[in-house]
Amino acid sequence: MSKRDFYEVLGVSRDADDKALKSAYRKLAMQNHPDRNPDDEAAGERFREASEAYDILKDPQKRAAYDQLGHAAFENAGAGAGGGFGGGGFADIFDQMFSEFSGGARGGQGQDRSGSDLRYDMNVTLEEAYSGLQKDITINVPVSCGKCDGSGAAGGSKPSTCGTCGGAGRVRAQQGFFAVERTCHACQGMGQVISDPCRDCGGDGRVQQSKVLSVSIPAGVDTGTRIRLSGKGEAGVRGGAAGDLYIFVSVNSHPIFTRDGSNILTKIPVPMTVAALGGTIDVPTVEGKMARLTIEAGTQSGRRFRMRGKGMPVLRRSTNGDQIVEVQVETPTNLTKRQKELLQTFSEAGNTSPETSSFLDRVKRIWADS
Repeated sequence: MSKRDFYEVLGVSRDADDKALKSAYRKLAMQNHPDRNPDDEAAGERFREASEAYDILKDPQKRAAYDQLGHAAFENAGAGAGGGFGGGGFADIFDQMFSEFSGGARGGQGQDRSGSDLRYDMNVTLEEAYSGLQKDITINVPVSCGKCDGSGAAGGSKPSTCGTCGGAGRVRAQQGFFAVERTCHACQGMGQVISDPCRDCGGDGRVQQSKVLSVSIPAGVDTGTRIRLSGKGEAGVRGGAAGDLYIFVSVNSHPIFTRDGSNILTKIPVPMTVAALGGTIDVPTVEGKMARLTIEAGTQSGRRFRMRGKGMPVLRRSTNGDQIVEVQVETPTNLTKRQKELLQTFSEAGNTSPETSSFLDRVKRIWADS
């Protein structure tokens, strides 16, 4: 009797994705598993057939071969009964279908031995963010034990495979219909045990150590900038790969400058005479130098002038933002008698404040209309 098409067995189209294949197989396996149908030979055959079909189609390489050659691709490959879930109990359906929730399938090599990533918060001034800098930091971090070269074993001995879990790092326990995996208590999930642990590290393969690292802060960093130092985090357990160190930058506020991305905002007091007659003023920049700015005659408070290229560097680019200068016209105080006389003469010479006149005219019209 010829085999049925595997797609027909599962009841899916030939372009079905992995999710559709898994869903179709799970439904058939649940309905026809021998544990639920002990006296139904037809159900057992449907279960075996579905298991074989799913075992082939879930594997991309096997599926490609089947799509091209059909059943002939596996006539001598030993892919008959017993493939997929066919050889296990009812609980194995859940074990393989949902292994990601129970710590992975059987035959693993113990837990991940990689070291953890670390975080370091660094504060810099606005001037440092402008120019960039090389800064040394001190961190207290687990490093590979020099006594045992990170193996955790003393005297040149080596760890041995855990006899409880066979090196998998996990042990299985049957609970009703479900198979549950737990971390092996004998080796703590490592898959290996050490009979003679290193005295310096206690078998962990790591010791705590204070390290000084030189960190390069590029020009233009802003609050929230993250700098990754590969392999500078915690050392891995018993020779595992080291984690990374992440530097999180915070730029301190400044008493004169306010940052907006790559632009810098500065509020500058300007004498009334300069604002009225025009002239030039000196403006401090984040670079630490003074820049000359021309003020047009008749400039009002709140007017903004743009100084191109005087802002912050754009991170990892060769351009700078702008500096925005907001003018605050300053009213003179502590006038001498002569200065008061001159201002009085100026005032009597006629109104030179168009905004004031316009405002008063609007007020009068509003009152007249009400």
